[in-house]
Amino acid sequence: MLDFSDLKLNNLEPVYLQLILFVKRSLLSGTVKNGETLPSRRGLAAQLGINPNTVQKAYKLMEDEGFVVTPRNAASIIHTTPDLLERISEELEREFIQGFLKQAHANGLGYKRVIELISQYWEGNV
Repeated sequence: MLDFSDLKLNNLEPVYLQLILFVKRSLLSGTVKNGETLPSRRGLAAQLGINPNTVQKAYKLMEDEGFVVTPRNAASIIHTTPDLLERISEELEREFIQGFLKQAHANGLGYKRVIELISQYWEGNV
């Protein structure tokens, strides 16, 4: 069963989106595998101290995206394919880069300076 105990919720984005992102990152890191179960909606809500409707919304959206399935009267389970994992990976990469670029622009960094900084940090020279 996917363990949500490491999830640290913040006030910057909706909780249901944080739940979805946690599951996606868990999939990509390999800490959760195809066929593993998710906690019950009420159980996860109690564990995290959030509204069960918030968990329901997250589970529904994950079902809509296709990486969670809920058989009738059974626990929700992770359901992935290589194509689905690739799509999730590309989505998270794109969101990371877009957020990074937004911050770089807000800080007045030009393309060349960003590349210089990335090179320095990548190589451990700073």
